[in-house]
Amino acid sequence: MTKSIISRLLEGTLPDPDQNGRVPLSVPTKQVIIADSLADQEAMLVEQLALDPPYAVISDPLTFAALGRRVEHALSSVGPVISIRLGDRPHADMNTVNLLMAKTANAGSLIAVGSGTINDLCKYVASKTAKHNAVFATAPSMNGYTSVSAAISEHGLKKSLPATAPRAVFMDLNVLAHAPVRLIRSGLGDSICRSTAQADWLLSHLLLGSAYRQAPFALLAEDEKALLAEPEALLAGDLEAMARLARTLILSGFGMTICGGSFPASQGEHLISHHIEMKPPTGWVASFHGEQIAVTTCVMARLQEQMLNGSQPRLEPSTVTEQAMIEHFGKETGSACWKEFQPKRINAAQAEELNDRLDRLWPEICAQIHSVTVPPAQLVSTLQRAGAPTTFSDIDLPKNYFLSAVTRAREIRNRYTFLDLGADAGRLDASRLV
Repeated sequence: MTKSIISRLLEGTLPDPDQNGRVPLSVPTKQVIIADSLADQEAMLVEQLALDPPYAVISDPLTFAALGRRVEHALSSVGPVISIRLGDRPHADMNTVNLLMAKTANAGSLIAVGSGTINDLCKYVASKTAKHNAVFATAPSMNGYTSVSAAISEHGLKKSLPATAPRAVFMDLNVLAHAPVRLIRSGLGDSICRSTAQADWLLSHLLLGSAYRQAPFALLAEDEKALLAEPEALLAGDLEAMARLARTLILSGFGMTICGGSFPASQGEHLISHHIEMKPPTGWVASFHGEQIAVTTCVMARLQEQMLNGSQPRLEPSTVTEQAMIEHFGKETGSACWKEFQPKRINAAQAEELNDRLDRLWPEICAQIHSVTVPPAQLVSTLQRAGAPTTFSDIDLPKNYFLSAVTRAREIRNRYTFLDLGADAGRLDASRLV
């Protein structure tokens, strides 16, 4: 029987396409178990990892009900358990990090039971305290399970901070299939941005000469076609379809780990989402991260298509100022964003140099990026067939607010995307993208 990509990756026998297959890819996670059911196996799975007790099992009310109670009961048979239950919809911010560090001070290792926020918190706390961690997934809602970064808010700015990868990820497909439907759709949303993230990263590589790798995208190719073609199966309790989504989320996380950052899975679409989370409209009830990414991916796909199919862009020096950022984001966050934005803020000489490069390479750049994209109409169709959001109104955002978020999102992070290319060329018209 042919071994799966995940098995070969964990064994260290999967060739690295960026090294012409001469060396294997390597990841720090030791085990990934994706099975129809893991009932009555939890203690054995953790015991095999040789993690230090006591086990701090971290959950929230929903994830405790979904799986946490079962995990805590099972682990109590092999070692002392410290039960830590965070509040409803906990935040991945420094306040919660500090709280969790205090509560896990006497723990030997951390066991996350949850998905995005809980996983990020545990990975980050594990890195700060030099402890091992593992995770029992409760929803197929995001692609950060196996990454070595955590999305943590600090001083109002959403950051991707270094974290400790879990020793193991355990995915019970029956548990995932019974997750709230919005979380399943969120996982699809967080997966579907592969094409826009790859296009943005490739643009930065071809135009600015930044680093770029094929490996993270090669990992995803096997499952993507079926995932895009049959989104309805995810909501019908089809465990094969759920396994496909689970593999995609795991491999996307591994792709980030291999690249040493979130570059292959977080570009312009995530910048827009981060802006929304950092500066939400008054009274807005926050949507899930993957729901936002579903919407912002559609926006980025349209922008990329318009830029690639349009005339060659001509770049002008940036007119963005620190004062404008402070007025928009507030003093503390605005100053932090300015530090991030300055390295990619182009002056007159840089604009001239980049325009010379575009004169020589624009057709080649377009051809290479076109080869990795998925048409926006196909992305929208896939999301809609799964009942996932595709427009700002689907996640209850006011139109003018959303247009501003699209326009200002590039100011958050030093990551050059089609948002920058469009803005620097005077062609970032958000009203044409929604």
